[in-house]
Amino acid sequence: MGSIGLRLRLKDAADRWKDFRGATPVSAEVFLGRVRFLERNLGVPARLIALPVIFFLLFSTQSDTMLAGPRADLWYYIRNFTLIYSAVNVGTGIVLIWGMKEISTTILSRVVYGLAILDAAFVASLTLLSGGFDSILYWVLPGMIVRNAAVIPFAEVQILVNVLCSVFYIGAGAINISLEHIEMELTMSMNARSMQQESFGNELTTEPVESIILRVLLLLLLTIICYGLQVLWDRKRQREVDAHEFALKQDQLHAAGRLAAEIAHQLKNPLGIINNAAYTLQKTVKEGKTITQQIGIIREEVARSDRIITELMGYAQLAEGKVERLDAVEVAESAIHQAFPPGAGYNITVQRDFGPSLPMLLGQRGHFTEIVNNLLVNAREAMNGIGTVTLSIRTGADYSIVIGVRDNGPGIPPERLNQIWEPYYTTKSQGTGLGLAIVKHNAELYGGRVRVESELGKGASFMVTLPARTVMRLRP
Repeated sequence: MGSIGLRLRLKDAADRWKDFRGATPVSAEVFLGRVRFLERNLGVPARLIALPVIFFLLFSTQSDTMLAGPRADLWYYIRNFTLIYSAVNVGTGIVLIWGMKEISTTILSRVVYGLAILDAAFVASLTLLSGGFDSILYWVLPGMIVRNAAVIPFAEVQILVNVLCSVFYIGAGAINISLEHIEMELTMSMNARSMQQESFGNELTTEPVESIILRVLLLLLLTIICYGLQVLWDRKRQREVDAHEFALKQDQLHAAGRLAAEIAHQLKNPLGIINNAAYTLQKTVKEGKTITQQIGIIREEVARSDRIITELMGYAQLAEGKVERLDAVEVAESAIHQAFPPGAGYNITVQRDFGPSLPMLLGQRGHFTEIVNNLLVNAREAMNGIGTVTLSIRTGADYSIVIGVRDNGPGIPPERLNQIWEPYYTTKSQGTGLGLAIVKHNAELYGGRVRVESELGKGASFMVTLPARTVMRLRP
């Protein structure tokens, strides 16, 4: 009981963190749209204008000839950094203008994050040449923080990059103060101490501590505010996406249910007529035992067909259930209770392996419960009610959920691996062959996929991948 309580508390803590960081990350399309607008359409032209001006100020002016000592070395290093920064911007500009379609979203995101950090370091380095803490370039940093909040969708990365803007600014200001003190000591060693103290007091320009603290606090406060606004905006956008998916999936389910119900109704009526006619014929025909036997076979096959159609109605998901947001762990626990009801006497151990911070599923509860339930029942029957079943739920690629069911039964022969998904295929005397077919059908209904791995004598492992943010599609 204690471990269950601890797991629930950890899950609650994870959910609270998800609420803070923005529960639903933006899709790849939204991220690419932001990069295209902010970095390519606005950022690249802005750099094309700013870099020539910076080059002119750094490389054409003669003020560096009047510098000596550490300040001259600093000028040299900043020039070299500017060359490196310009080369990187040329490369990223080429990627943003011509290469966005050729590289993956993961690589593109790292390019954008790295460029944001490099921008902050470059602006901070320029403040060393324009007054340190008192530099007018300080006011570029708030704009960069707003830009980072708009283009970086993940909490940890966004906050880290924006905090680095403040750290670089503080570091540059501290270096500038250190250089001023070094220059003061060098000047004092060359002139009379009393005269230099009086004159240098007029030349040394440092901001009051209160002003520096206020500037840094402004950057940090802007970091928090921009992130909060981004979360609110993304949640509003996600609610609109969810509403669209809810309506679309509900309409698709209703259409599929009505179509399957009509098909089943049209087939059941003729079968009922055939069954009644065969019964009447069997009563009236007296001659020939063979004819009576053949009529009996007809009735048996009609009854079998009727049972299959009844189960097919469930296979086609005729119940027009409600589309809702579902917790994958709750769905799994419900399926475990159905497959291994208390008091059933199954000598099976169910091991749970649930990952943290799982995405929510969007769809009909019965669809997802049937997937897990049929996999568990299949494992239970394969082991003849004795053994160990491992049920795992993990977050997969592209914001998907991967459900795995592994048993330690006899396994599946290689020649049968491709047949087990076919409707009505079964090796069990009482089986209908619809369990795994329903798993495949329900998964593909939501754009998911299924696969199986098995080795004779070592059991089988079934994996179902369900996209949490994909519009459901119906098979023709």
